[in-house]
Amino acid sequence: MEQTMEEKKISRVLEEEERKCFDFFWNEVSESKESYGLIRDNDVKRDMCSIASVGFGLAGLAVGAERGYVTREDAGERALGTLKTMKEKTERVHGFYYHFLNMEDASRYGKSEVSVIDTALFIMGALVAGEYFGGECQKLSQELYAEVDWEWYRDPRGNRFYMGYNEKQGHFGQWDHYAEQFIMYFLGVAAPEHPVDPSIFYDCPLFCDVYKDSGLIYHSYCGALFVFQFSHAFLNLKGKKDRRGIDWYENSLRATRAARQYCIDNPGQKKTYGPNAWGMTACMTPHGYSGGQGALPCFGNNKNEADGTIPPCGAIGSMPFCPEEVTAAAEHYATIPQLQGKYGFLDAYNLDVEPAWFSDRYIGIDKGVSLLMLENYRSGLIWRLTDQNPFIRKAFELLEIQ
Repeated sequence: MEQTMEEKKISRVLEEEERKCFDFFWNEVSESKESYGLIRDNDVKRDMCSIASVGFGLAGLAVGAERGYVTREDAGERALGTLKTMKEKTERVHGFYYHFLNMEDASRYGKSEVSVIDTALFIMGALVAGEYFGGECQKLSQELYAEVDWEWYRDPRGNRFYMGYNEKQGHFGQWDHYAEQFIMYFLGVAAPEHPVDPSIFYDCPLFCDVYKDSGLIYHSYCGALFVFQFSHAFLNLKGKKDRRGIDWYENSLRATRAARQYCIDNPGQKKTYGPNAWGMTACMTPHGYSGGQGALPCFGNNKNEADGTIPPCGAIGSMPFCPEEVTAAAEHYATIPQLQGKYGFLDAYNLDVEPAWFSDRYIGIDKGVSLLMLENYRSGLIWRLTDQNPFIRKAFELLEIQ
């Protein structure tokens, strides 16, 4: 693909991390006829696919081909096979996917819910792959996107997206504050067949606060950094403002700086935290997976979990925002032998328990945000691909973000 910006250099540690993140998506995949291309949620629970992992993996194929990790032909074949599986082998509800699928046959995994946010992450990855590989990949990605009925997932009470759906409860919850659902608004308003009105974006309540001299931050429930990263992994929001004057790139930059400062201030006196050990976000912890690890500001400034767990992806997924601070953190993580493995840095660690705890696994979405944000910093590849997508361009216009 033609380069349109000067490539930025990154450290050897981060170069290796990017390559090993890609290796997760290339290797932790089904090659069976019934589920070809499905990607594991994590490398320990080997029978479960996460559709969000599939989305990050599809976008990651463009990175792998562009970097020469694999040939463009092999990457394109993987992308096409994956899209065919998602089109022909999976069960969908109004175009939406179940959050988790069986690796063996692409069926619903257990009692997994129908997930709007994970469907959105998959669709974004599919559109990226479609833009990069073109041809049948592009055709299939647009067909899958067109089949999603965004209006069916909209709660007219308050004009918000529901959070989930299952056959017992029906729709449940609401996306009623700023979070990782930002990409849902882009996909929803520009959908070719079943769009929602752009007012859904502006009707979502916003909550704001500061942390010390951070400047005003429109924050999430618990202050987890993935909220400020996932949308930017796919969308080029730099230098753009919505009609209220909010610069969402600047907002994520401020949240990232506040998260690092929180770990420097270290109000709980945790052994793990410090200027080069920061980036609290959803991850594995000594007590299992937690979506609540975060810094201030957050709801009530008391909804964040801060137990001493640090996931490397929290900092690395912030690479476009704070490259020098991210590089220093990565160099620090590289000095910890127990954090190293075949796919780069393991998911998380915690020095505040006895004995010190180190995760035994890799999680797809954590490796995915690291992979895409490193590449966006280096070359802007994913941003360029979504910038040229006609639906994403239309979404920017409809949402009046310019």
